[in-house]
Amino acid sequence: MTLVAGADFGTLNVRVTLMNSESGEQVGTAIADYPLKRSPDDPLRAQQNHDDHMRALVQAMHEACRNSGVDGRHIAAFAADTTGSSVVMVDENLRPLDDYYLWCDHRAHAEAVAITAQGREEGLEALQWCGGTYSHEWGYAKLLHFLRHNPDKRPHFYTALEHCDMLVATLCGLKRREELPRSICAMGHKWLWGESWGGLPPQDFLTRVDPLFDGINAKLTGRYGDSTQTAGHLTPEWADKLGMTAHIPIAYGAFDSHWDAIGSGCRPGDVVNVVGTSTCIIALSDESMTPVPGICGSVPGSVVPGMIGVEAGQSATGDIFEAIARRAGSDVATLCEGLETRRPGQTGLLRLVWDNGDRTVLVRSDLAGMTLGWDLGHSAADEMHAALEGMAMHVRVIHERMAEHGLVIRRVINAGGIPQKNAGLNQIYANMLNTEVSVPVRSPIGIGACIFAAVAAGLFDSIEAAQERLCPPVCTFTPTSANREACDKLYALFREVYFGFGEGCPVDIATVLPRLRAFRLGRG
Repeated sequence: MTLVAGADFGTLNVRVTLMNSESGEQVGTAIADYPLKRSPDDPLRAQQNHDDHMRALVQAMHEACRNSGVDGRHIAAFAADTTGSSVVMVDENLRPLDDYYLWCDHRAHAEAVAITAQGREEGLEALQWCGGTYSHEWGYAKLLHFLRHNPDKRPHFYTALEHCDMLVATLCGLKRREELPRSICAMGHKWLWGESWGGLPPQDFLTRVDPLFDGINAKLTGRYGDSTQTAGHLTPEWADKLGMTAHIPIAYGAFDSHWDAIGSGCRPGDVVNVVGTSTCIIALSDESMTPVPGICGSVPGSVVPGMIGVEAGQSATGDIFEAIARRAGSDVATLCEGLETRRPGQTGLLRLVWDNGDRTVLVRSDLAGMTLGWDLGHSAADEMHAALEGMAMHVRVIHERMAEHGLVIRRVINAGGIPQKNAGLNQIYANMLNTEVSVPVRSPIGIGACIFAAVAAGLFDSIEAAQERLCPPVCTFTPTSANREACDKLYALFREVYFGFGEGCPVDIATVLPRLRAFRLGRG
């Protein structure tokens, strides 16, 4: 039995997964929490501590081994994915100068606007490949926010690292800038990196954005690589802490949604909706793909070598469901009971799921959630149904935008932590997207990390071979043909309102509520 270990660092916890690479069996798993630092005085702030991450990893690894009766010293390789862009600034000893700017830290609005404006003015190619708008959730914006607001720490700034790269560097004992691992998944999607234009964006461009960026690219050097490559080997110190064997290979890290897609069996032609706290939409395309306005990015090799990795998504998904349930004094499972049997638009409500802004395709953090069509008879379950429909219709907008620019969609997969627990969501997505939706029968979280650990250890000669052995089977949700016309009518209304409020496109506001009332009365 050859064991591999994978870790998935999410917004609130880390999950360690142990798998038998020979049988494909998941032999153990454990979860350990860490705090998310929010501030009532600054609702845009979201930070985490590096030491908290590492303590949680040690705890989860020991619990996974203990619960499964596995000796950690028999683990042959390790890999880990993380949230992103979650960025930490460090000194020359790789000690954090501050806590991580977590992916959902939204303080860097002004910095993102400055990068976007300068990039559009100069026609920066890298900006086109990340949808034409640089996000406040991404690396350079967060780094500039740090430099602007921490003048006392600037003299000690050595480099900035994505969480996935900081984790690998820590476990492998890497310190010098030139030897640090840099995941092209992270750097390509969040730091404007692209092999075709020579790597990072031109230094003189960044200096024109803000003089504080002068010389910054020299501080972001390192060994850029993809997740099939070995980034380093586990140090004796961390092997002792984790109960593992020193010098085993550790793969380059990546973002959780990208590896969740691989753990779900994603192949060329698949689009994976990784549905969790937020949604990341991951797809693989050949070189026919062109830049897609309003999506997070298209990066060659970011998910698997030889293919363009395409990323889009929603800034809040599970968070919205939880908020609805919390306000109702209930829980998501209770409010979702039986929703899959409802007809499209049955509530007469239309939900714009912008509660945490719009990540794709509008890329507007200044938007807010909105529900139209309320009457005195509506319940919290009705709002939940409208939110599920709103999520599905927003995903349809995103899929259509990607298809318009060359992405071929043959299969849709719902992955992440929510779909296995929410049949209503899957059925509504199938209806609204008018396609079969495949759902892994057990959570794929952590399986992608095990796949890349196994490839790094040489246990498989390709990602596809590892997927065949390790990925869970899927079940399928089929669209309800009787709902087709109503779904299309509701979606047409959703698009009008979405682009009307989001882009200022013409919309006949006076017709919106009567059309929703018609759905409520079964005449939609």
